[in-house]
Amino acid sequence: PLALARRVWAPGLCRFALAEVRREPLPDIDWSRPYVFAMNHQSFFDIVVAFGTIPQNIRFVAKHSLKFTPFLGWYMWATGMIFVDRSDRESAIESLADAGRHIRAGASILVYPEGTRSRDRHIQPFKKGPFVVALEAGVPIVPIAVKGTAGIMPPGAVTLRPGSVRVKVGEPIPTAGLTAADRDTLMRR
Repeated sequence: PLALARRVWAPGLCRFALAEVRREPLPDIDWSRPYVFAMNHQSFFDIVVAFGTIPQNIRFVAKHSLKFTPFLGWYMWATGMIFVDRSDRESAIESLADAGRHIRAGASILVYPEGTRSRDRHIQPFKKGPFVVALEAGVPIVPIAVKGTAGIMPPGAVTLRPGSVRVKVGEPIPTAGLTAADRDTLMRR
């Protein structure tokens, strides 16, 4: 099901939306390994772009309320997406532990370190959870920058608009040998 999203759903939705997605050349990454992909978040269309540009089956961390969305939520649950209830600290910590278990089992996870979509297209302060997950799982973080998705599906919009999206996948940032005390330094990197 994840390969279907990557190979059919995402490219098809991009064509339907008349979205021109330009991904810069990929860095030299061993795509057989698990990673935590950290991407800025401007729009729901970011999910489409992530599936279509990351050449690996990914799971992502999503807000808990999406779990109850008919069809989409069911698909997300069935494919092992991780739901986080940010209003319940204990539940959020358990969800991040679940993400760590997925990673240690060989899955890559996509996170939005800002925690929510930016309303003004500027990167918001990062939450600490995604970095703790990467540290505890001992996997590199791969930064991804996306620009243009807010024009295709602005916050609050239910329709898609034609537009252009640029995606840059950065070099992996290793976490091997780092501890929880290195979290803030890792966030800045």
